[in-house]
Amino acid sequence: MTRSTRQRERASETRTQEDTEEGVRVCPECDSENLARSSDRGELICEDCGLVVDDENIDPGPEWRAFNHQERQEKSRVGAPTTKTMHDKGLTTTIDWKDKDAYGRSISSKKRSQMHRLRKWQERIRTKDAGERNLQFALSEIDRMASALGVPRSVREVASVIYRRALDDDLIRGRSIEGVATSALYAACRKEGIPRSLEEIGEVSRVERKEIGRTYRYISQELGLEMEPVDPKKYVPRFCSELDLSEEVQTKANEIIEETANQGLLSGKSPTGYAAAAIYAASLLCNEKKTQREVADVAQVTEVTIRNRYQEQIEAMGIPS
Repeated sequence: MTRSTRQRERASETRTQEDTEEGVRVCPECDSENLARSSDRGELICEDCGLVVDDENIDPGPEWRAFNHQERQEKSRVGAPTTKTMHDKGLTTTIDWKDKDAYGRSISSKKRSQMHRLRKWQERIRTKDAGERNLQFALSEIDRMASALGVPRSVREVASVIYRRALDDDLIRGRSIEGVATSALYAACRKEGIPRSLEEIGEVSRVERKEIGRTYRYISQELGLEMEPVDPKKYVPRFCSELDLSEEVQTKANEIIEETANQGLLSGKSPTGYAAAAIYAASLLCNEKKTQREVADVAQVTEVTIRNRYQEQIEAMGIPS
């Protein structure tokens, strides 16, 4: 019986070795291919029977352990990752503005004046020429507008990449830095599926809406940015939240948009106005009535636009007005 057990173990080891050479791993105990790698212990475990198939994997993680975010931050010995949102990609040195030493004690007045001079020169040498200073200004503008709009970090990164591409292709010559930066942010919002209307972008920008639209069209054409039409349904959650409407109204508005868009009503229409009309219609159908003025103020469209889109939508759905 011992001999047969050894033969079975030897056969399973041979089979495992053959499977490894072919690039397929199976469990030597239950012949299952459902294997999972444990990231914290560096082990290969069978999820069916629980056998540890391999425990000699190299662990790419740090040699220390941490049990929460604060401990991880304290024990980490690396800096922040590189980012396109800074002109030097975050690879610079920053001198702290606190006049304290490593132990938290206040430094002398002589040291304070010396640190003040070091900080001043540090800021000066961060940008070596006018091109870098302009890039620094443009990226700071993108960061300021993105913060005012409340868009996530990924949008800022994409906007910074688009601006850098425009700068490399010499598309900024003859145009304002603020206009190109605003257009890059508008394009990034559309690319990341977090649309903001030109009116909303224009409110936080220092350039006119007409210039933003003109510069955006030029940049998207020259850089070959493939922009899909904005889906009005992406505006619905934000508008409903600002109007304090229920989930029922939001669902109904999405249904109206989807059904009427399938009939071809969306073609050539503003997505914000279309979404606003659908929300207005849904609020009436769900007995949570909002006035056209309230909806228009949130969507930043006119009441006339909402009335026209509303009439088209209810007629397409066969709802009596």
